[in-house]
Amino acid sequence: MGDCGTSCGDGRGGPFSEGRELVEFVLQAHGGAVAKTPIPNGGLPTRCQGCGAEFILRTFVGKCPECGGVHAVSPPRCEDPANIQFAGKDFRLPEDW
Repeated sequence: MGDCGTSCGDGRGGPFSEGRELVEFVLQAHGGAVAKTPIPNGGLPTRCQGCGAEFILRTFVGKCPECGGVHAVSPPRCEDPANIQFAGKDFRLPEDW
């Protein structure tokens, strides 16, 4: 228990969570280091799940350039844009982002 292939035993989801739970998990993974790490191969093309704008998710957590909607994908699932999750329209990144 305690590896990132599980819920890490703390009730905060894991790399296979969905929606806001996945975004929060990736933001906290490895002390926050994963969130700003570039996604291999230049990122994943996607469509904002909030406003519908097309953009490329270049880091494991990123914002839509149009509406600021927060999206994330976990490292074990970063090869398919279908795995990108949306935190919801009311979710905001921490001030120090």
